[in-house]
Amino acid sequence: MSEAQITPMFPLGMVLMPTMVVPIHVFEPRYRRMVGDCMGGRREFGVVLIERGREVGGGDVRTGAGTMARIIDAQEFPDGRWGLVVGGIRRIQVCRWLDDDPYPRAEARDWPDGRLQNAQAEKVDAGLAPVVSAWRRVRALQSELGAPGPPAGFEVSDDPSTAIWQLAALSPLGPMDRQQILTAADAAQRLEQLAAFLADAEELTRARIQMG
Repeated sequence: MSEAQITPMFPLGMVLMPTMVVPIHVFEPRYRRMVGDCMGGRREFGVVLIERGREVGGGDVRTGAGTMARIIDAQEFPDGRWGLVVGGIRRIQVCRWLDDDPYPRAEARDWPDGRLQNAQAEKVDAGLAPVVSAWRRVRALQSELGAPGPPAGFEVSDDPSTAIWQLAALSPLGPMDRQQILTAADAAQRLEQLAAFLADAEELTRARIQMG
C-alpha cells in the first residue's frame, strides 16, 4: 500500500464506488470550505459511508474504508453552495481520523486490490459473463417497476476488474451491501459477492412483480 496522506473527507449516507459518477449538493459551511480548498488543488476528496448518525452537524460514526472522489464538474452558487459532479476513482483506507476543524480530514492511503493468482484470474474471466447476464435480467425486471435504467450509451468494460466495479455501482444494492463489495479483498471475492446480491435482487424483484 501507498503511504498515508492527509486527505479531505466527505462522510455521506451512501457508498461511492470506483467508476461511479454522482451529483453532490454541498451546503454545509465546513464542506463549502473543503470544496473551495479542493478546487484550488487536486480536486479530490475521500468519501466514506456514515454507519450511524447524520451527514449534517457531525457526531456521526464513519466506516474506515471508502473511495477517492475527483471533482468532474463544479458550480458555485451566489449564496456559497456548490453543485458538484464527482467520480469515484480508487478505493482508500482510513488510517487515522483527524480533528474535524475546519472540516473532516483523515490520514488515508490508497487500497489496491490483492493480486490474483492465475487460477483466480481465470475464474473471474469465466464468471463475469453470467454476472453480466444476471445484472441485465435484474435491470430489465426493475424497469417493469419503473426503476431508471443505466446511463444512455453505457457499455460494460472489457477489463474484468473495471467491469465488476461498474456492475456493482449500477446494481440495486443497499449501502451496507455496497460497503461489503467495496471492502472485498480482490476482484474474485467481489464478483462472488455481486453474484449473490444479484441473485437475491432478482428473486425479490420477481416476487414484487408477481404481487402486482
